Amino acid sequence: MIQEKKNYTLPILMMILLFGMISFVTGLQNPMGVIVKSQFGASNFMASLGYAANFIAYAFMGIPAGILLQRIGYKKTALAAIIVGFIGVGIQYVSGIAGSFVIYLIGAFVAGFSMCMLNTVVNPMLNTLGGGGNKGNQLIQVGGSFNSLNATIVPVLVGYLIGSNVEAATIQDANPALFLAMGIFALAFIVLSMVRIPEPRQMVSEKAAEKSEHSALSFRHFVLGAIAIFLYVGVEVGIQMFINPFMTGSAAEGGLGINTTTAGSVVGTYWFLMLVGRLVGASIGAKVSSKTMLIFVSILGIILTLVAIFTPISYTVKMPVFQSDISFGMAEIPMSIMFLVLCGLCTSVMWGGIFNLAVEGLGKYTEAASGIFMVMVCGGGLLPLLQGLVADISSYMTSYWVIFGALVYLLYYALIGSKNVNKDIPVE
Repeated sequence: MIQEKKNYTLPILMMILLFGMISFVTGLQNPMGVIVKSQFGASNFMASLGYAANFIAYAFMGIPAGILLQRIGYKKTALAAIIVGFIGVGIQYVSGIAGSFVIYLIGAFVAGFSMCMLNTVVNPMLNTLGGGGNKGNQLIQVGGSFNSLNATIVPVLVGYLIGSNVEAATIQDANPALFLAMGIFALAFIVLSMVRIPEPRQMVSEKAAEKSEHSALSFRHFVLGAIAIFLYVGVEVGIQMFINPFMTGSAAEGGLGINTTTAGSVVGTYWFLMLVGRLVGASIGAKVSSKTMLIFVSILGIILTLVAIFTPISYTVKMPVFQSDISFGMAEIPMSIMFLVLCGLCTSVMWGGIFNLAVEGLGKYTEAASGIFMVMVCGGGLLPLLQGLVADISSYMTSYWVIFGALVYLLYYALIGSKNVNKDIPVE
């Protein structure tokens, strides 16, 4: 048994690497949004379409990815996801050569299929490789932390590649980051194809084969939780997504004219704070309930967002930021943006809290519920579209009322909506 665990070290590392790739490829859409604004003269709404395409893919692929996992297993699904991811990033590279916004969106959409498939695989696979229980959960937390680390690095890296001349930025400026992503995908495919992955036994009982008059959607707290996940992913993406164009945009666009390197560092700091929050959440998770944690971070997020909206842009502050050389430096930014960046501490633990509350008491419906949750990740593309539309009509800061409304719903869910009022439904 000891030798068997040693043999699983490499696949564990590969799954953690792929966990990080999910955020790396997804995070590319933030600085790429700044690039397409300059290269194609896109509006805030149009620049949001890259994120939208990436996340809307979840709506199409969430349930099929779960079916694929059941039919061909963890390893083959992961390998297929890696191939799709390589192709998606490759298409985005081709969009730079062709100078085509449409090809860029197609690449983002294809990459979204891969991210959905990887999300479907890596969580249960890490749990399986860890043997379930505390060890499995610990591996998932490690994977989540590496996910946050990559999300911290990518906007800083691409901001550094673009440099200060944002008006002349093109997709080709981001080629080194795209090549890095494709290289890691290729390496992951080669290594994963050569290692043995333990497949969980597919045990289909008679009960599972029976048609039930109920489903996961029969539980009110799950339905409200699915809406909460939709809004949460939109909040997580939307908060940081519009910081970048707000800081780098010209005065005529309602922006601040700050260079892209600084803006990328500020966005990277948001993701770094999510990393910090996840590490703290993991350390206190055994003592603090999901409900208490979600109530606290929702209230704090509401306060920070309101303070950001009402703080004059002329008020500035020097804030430590995560830089491209993997160090910290000081950047002078509007105080309102600092409050938005601090929201990273809040969004860091929301996914786990919402998921735990929503599947509580579902029993045999939990697996199906997880697939539905994956579909609802598309909120990360749709809510920012609404926010981008508001930013075009009004202003960047006004668009954060969309975030405020979503956070209010999350507080409602934590306080009231998460209660299971359908305990009469059999779940065994």
